[in-house]
Amino acid sequence: VQLQASGGGLVQAGGSLRLSCVASGRTFSSYNMGWFRQAPGKEREFVALISWSGGATYYEDYVKGRFTISRDNAKNTGFLQMNILKPEDTAVYYCAAGSSSLSRSRQTYPYWGQGTLVTVSS
Repeated sequence: VQLQASGGGLVQAGGSLRLSCVASGRTFSSYNMGWFRQAPGKEREFVALISWSGGATYYEDYVKGRFTISRDNAKNTGFLQMNILKPEDTAVYYCAAGSSSLSRSRQTYPYWGQGTLVTVSS
């Protein structure tokens, strides 16, 4: 499956952005989806995941209550709604897809989008 992430940009602290991840090539609804991010000089870290059906979600503590992950399988698209953004949320955000068990580990996601840059100014 091929993934294309979009929706990043420059926003002031406290603002919102909505990232999208469009899938093609295989049945998107067969895959769990995750969002990860990588800040300059740091390791890529887990942000949130959603099961193939949308029935289960999980968030890392540093985004819980501010970010919402969702998906529309009919449109082969996943989303990450980001509210109350903070400067420390600045990073390249990646969507990923995998068919193994729900996991925060990058190794369980064989398919990755190209990333979209989110910059939050203070």
